[in-house]
Amino acid sequence: MNEATFIKQNSGKWKEFEKLIKKSKAIDADKLAEIYIRITDDLAFARTHFENSELTPYLNNLASGIHLSIYKNKKEDSSRFLTFWKYELPKVMSGSLKYVFISFVVFSLSGAVGALSAAHDDTFVRLILGDQYVNETISNIQKGDPMAVYKQVGQTEMFLGITFNNIRVSFLVFVAGVFTSFATGYLLFMNGVMLGAFQYFFYQKGLFVTSALTIWIHGTLEISAIIIAGAAGIIMGNGLLFPGTYSRLYSFRRGAKRGLKIIIGLIPVFILAGFLEGFVTRLTHMPDLIKISIILGSAIFIFIYFIFIPVKIRLNGNPSEDRILQSQEL
Repeated sequence: MNEATFIKQNSGKWKEFEKLIKKSKAIDADKLAEIYIRITDDLAFARTHFENSELTPYLNNLASGIHLSIYKNKKEDSSRFLTFWKYELPKVMSGSLKYVFISFVVFSLSGAVGALSAAHDDTFVRLILGDQYVNETISNIQKGDPMAVYKQVGQTEMFLGITFNNIRVSFLVFVAGVFTSFATGYLLFMNGVMLGAFQYFFYQKGLFVTSALTIWIHGTLEISAIIIAGAAGIIMGNGLLFPGTYSRLYSFRRGAKRGLKIIIGLIPVFILAGFLEGFVTRLTHMPDLIKISIILGSAIFIFIYFIFIPVKIRLNGNPSEDRILQSQEL
């Protein structure tokens, strides 16, 4: 269908929608949502076939106006801040689960590569972790306190430093998606190799359980968040590599906005992980039962919020609500 035919078939409908926007308060919300879906369908068609036409910005403005009318008239039960974590982020995650799985597989395989490399090359751990850290840890092991590295810095200072570093790492993993999803995959690989080598180092010293029960107090949240940040980077990178029916620029912007929402949603997770590392991990003589409880509690939280609830939303999702949510990415 050429542009002239497309306009002729739909111009009357668009003019009618323009009039309805002006009196949106008198229109039922479901009716507005239905109109919005029809306009976004036309907008997607125009972006695909008439990208450089004046028609595309016209339909985009029309869709934006209807979207604004929907949310202007919507009664919110809570603040926008709470709405984001209660509804919007789980909804975004529901459409991102396959990327979380891909990120998890890449990270897990790279962790195995790190462990195997450390097992077959005595110098590998020093190459990855650095001579200073390895020598210091060996000295701590000889002193009978292998996890003493977590006690060397003040609690508040460590909390702030670790939190900032965790957010920085996750943001870098995400931003690497600008250079395609392969760049994000590379950073996930490097972090996974480091973790694998790190854990194998303690295994060689006969301290695998001791180290795991200490490190994963904060590591459960920290590593899970990095994996999810990797999914955000893959989403953005794939938007550039696989635009589908959208223009490459629009597909990239769409993926970037989805990924950025995920990164913002991870900030509280990194803050909590930093708190645990700064104030709790250093308590190395804490009973194992308490350590296991913290680790399991963290794992259950990640699973329920970032996996179970999104899966439930995906299975029970309302198509109209999905389209309205996607409008925030236009």
